[in-house]
Amino acid sequence: MSVITDFASRAGSAAQSLWEASGQLIQPSLRLGVTGLARSGKTVFTTALVHHLTRGTSLPAFRASAEGRIRRAHLAHQPDDAVPRFPYEEHMEALTESRRWPQSTNRISELRVDVEFERKSGWRTGPASLALDIVDYPGEWLLDLALLDAGYAEWSRQTIEASRKRDRVPVAGNWHETLKTLDPLGTSDEMLASRASEAFKDYLTALRAGSEAVATTPPGRFLMPGDLAGSPALTFAPLDLPQGQPIAPGSFAALMERRFEAYKTHVVRPFFRDHFQRIDRQIVLVDVLAAIDAGPVALAELEEALDQVLMAFRTGRNTLLSRLFSPRADRVLFAATKADHIHHTDHDRLDAILRLLVNRASRRTEAAGARVGTVALASVRATRETTIREGRETLRAVAGVPEAGERVGDDIFDGEAEAAIFPGELPETPEAVFQGAIPPGSFRFPRFRPPKLPVDAAGRMAKMPHIRLDRALEFLLGDRFA
Repeated sequence: MSVITDFASRAGSAAQSLWEASGQLIQPSLRLGVTGLARSGKTVFTTALVHHLTRGTSLPAFRASAEGRIRRAHLAHQPDDAVPRFPYEEHMEALTESRRWPQSTNRISELRVDVEFERKSGWRTGPASLALDIVDYPGEWLLDLALLDAGYAEWSRQTIEASRKRDRVPVAGNWHETLKTLDPLGTSDEMLASRASEAFKDYLTALRAGSEAVATTPPGRFLMPGDLAGSPALTFAPLDLPQGQPIAPGSFAALMERRFEAYKTHVVRPFFRDHFQRIDRQIVLVDVLAAIDAGPVALAELEEALDQVLMAFRTGRNTLLSRLFSPRADRVLFAATKADHIHHTDHDRLDAILRLLVNRASRRTEAAGARVGTVALASVRATRETTIREGRETLRAVAGVPEAGERVGDDIFDGEAEAAIFPGELPETPEAVFQGAIPPGSFRFPRFRPPKLPVDAAGRMAKMPHIRLDRALEFLLGDRFA
């Protein structure tokens, strides 16, 4: 980001922070960012978090809850009038009544939960409250922040080079053919720009559908455009530019460059300034199991994507001045989701693989004064543990109701019957998954339906089961309830 742009962003953030600081005198608040790459469980995590806080669930590893110091939590009015409200009630209905997973996050949304609690004994003992603002947004938008420091020519070169890697060539073939027909020095042409953009978007779509479903290539809004669909700011593509040759005014390349800069101005910078820069704590949800099953290439792509994600955060220890003029996220938690798809004896191994994935970025972030943590969790537990016999061997398995159409071997499920499935076992050492010790497709990870929750005699539905959601809350929020 340029010095002028950075100064302007900080000035805007300082004004926003001064306004929010005045509100802090009335009621302390904390902005929790919830993000993750495609199909990592962002919506389910946010829904489960709000469910347990507002239902008063006793969460053993979340000390304020375990000690009975949380008196009440309730949904409050939306704090930002220009941001869509997170549809908590709709998602709860999907999980509990329809027993289906909510639709994935494709835009930013927000929800405020006011929490009343008792402080621990000491000079600050007594009742207190915290306004918890949960900001849910797609992780693909995070990777767009790297574009702020990139020029169009540099971005084009890097994107095209990456598409020519051996593992990407098969899915990039059609786009490469279109690329050959585009003359950067030719005259600007709107129909040609649209054709180039659509071919590039098809390539990005193919990447997500393949082994890189866990990673992404920016621009993130190309695959989730929302109300920007069809706008000029989303109608551009990389071009194979001659090395070192300046872009000629009025050329097709100049049109693409202008659209690229418009994307940064109208899409990326507002997100950074208005939302991302104001986050105090952050959780990044990661579908590590899908990457493991896809093989070492997908894991390497995931590692690179997570490194870019953490580089996008402005992290460090906060002071009064930093909160006013350069807000920072002082805690970042990476969570390996869908831990209920494997036996609990493999949970520590899953956590170890995640730690290895973020190790490089974590050291850099912790050096800046922020805390980085990892956890293997299931925001909503859809399975129970059991054993199955295979020949003379007893295997540790999970049992649940696979969604209709899910397949394991020759079995295709109807969405009603429960099945016990041996998912496979993770290796003892996390390095083994990067070395190809597990052939791609070795695991059995069908998509299970949400659990059927029992109802008591008074008509009250049981609270949703989870795995280590309480540990995540303690890391992210625990100190604010001390």
